[in-house]
This record gives sequence, C-alpha cells and structure tokens, in this order.
Amino acid sequence: MTEAIRVLLVDDQELIRVGFRLVLEAEPDIEIVGDAGDGAEAVRLASQLRPDVILMDVRMPGVDGIAATERIVAETPGARVLVLTTFDLDEYAFGALQAGASGFLLKDARRHELVAAVRAVHRGDATLSPRVTRQLIDRMGTRWTTARPGPDPTAELTDREREVFLAIGRGLTNTEIAEALFLSESTVKTHVGRVLAKVDARDRVHAVILAHRLGLVGDDEPLPPAH
Repeated sequence: MTEAIRVLLVDDQELIRVGFRLVLEAEPDIEIVGDAGDGAEAVRLASQLRPDVILMDVRMPGVDGIAATERIVAETPGARVLVLTTFDLDEYAFGALQAGASGFLLKDARRHELVAAVRAVHRGDATLSPRVTRQLIDRMGTRWTTARPGPDPTAELTDREREVFLAIGRGLTNTEIAEALFLSESTVKTHVGRVLAKVDARDRVHAVILAHRLGLVGDDEPLPPAH
C-alpha cells in the first residue's frame, strides 16, 4: 500500500487549522502529522517531522509564511510548501513563489480543490489557482523578464523539450500540452520530468518563473481559461 502523504498545517488561526485537518484527514491517503501557529514553529516542526507537504499561511505575526517557506526550502528540501491566503493577490504571492513555494491556493478554494492541490504538490506538480496564475503573470511579468546572469539553463533542451518548457511557462497543464503538441499525456509527463531536471527547476512553478525571467514567454502569451 502507498504511504500516506504527510502534511503539516501552518496558520495563526486555530479554527482554520481545525478546518483543514477535518477536510484532509477524511482522505485515506493523507495524514496530518502536526500543526503550527506561526512561521518559527513551522520551521522547527518541518525539520523535526519531515512532512511531505506543508500548508502554509502567508500573513502571520512574527515569522511570516514567506520567511518560513524560504527557511524550510533551504533546510528541509524534501518538503513542498503549498501557500494559502485569504487575499486574491498581493505582493505576498510573488514573495511566496520566489521563496520556494510549490503552489499557491486561495483559502476560499473548494474542498476537492484543496485535496487535489495537496496531492499535486506531493507529486511534484506545481499548483496555482487559474485566477492567481493569470494575475501573477500580469503584475509580475516585468520582474520575471529580468535577465539572469550566467549560461543559458535551456541550452541542453531538445527542440521538443523546449516546446514543452515554453508550454509550462505559459501555464499549461500536462493535458493541455498533450493536446497542443499531439502527444500522449504519459509522453508529456516524461518530457516534463526531463525538462525540470535539465533547467534545474525545483518544480513547475519554478519553471514558470524561469521562463519569464529568461524572456521566453511574454505577458501576452495565452493562458488556460480561468474557471
């Protein structure tokens, strides 16, 4: 039997943590291993408990979710952070992704969206709500197109892998990439894995940021329709 996804809950509001716990513990493949009320405690518990996924609130007193995410990514590389916030979009979204978050979801996400996000992040698939993806690229595109010094990280990509990388940068899912490039989803999944390894991207969110930083995907590139 597959091991359960070990989840750490981080939010300064106890009722929020209880709500997340009730939703996620109802799933047979998810186990809540602990919860924290602030970023400093989250960093400590992440190191101690070694969770697979951390649901991280952004705005907390003391050490906030962005600072905690940055420390956890550096000190507990096996853990993936899914950032949750009440706000539709602000500077915190960009900060969380820059800090190393593997996904970004609004707290008003429906139950099945939250569960699916935890599973996606655990698989290594970045997760962003469609409206956040669209607005994030809109508002932060100019920052992302800042040239990175050093060698081109995409230099080793094959032509097909480059197509897949650009599609990832536009925010397309594996299904959408498969349809666009006339490939099977299993083939796309293989290509995505190779692309992330070659460009040294931690996950798909990192790949999206990289594509924009390199100026390979413009702000006017089409994104999947918001749902």
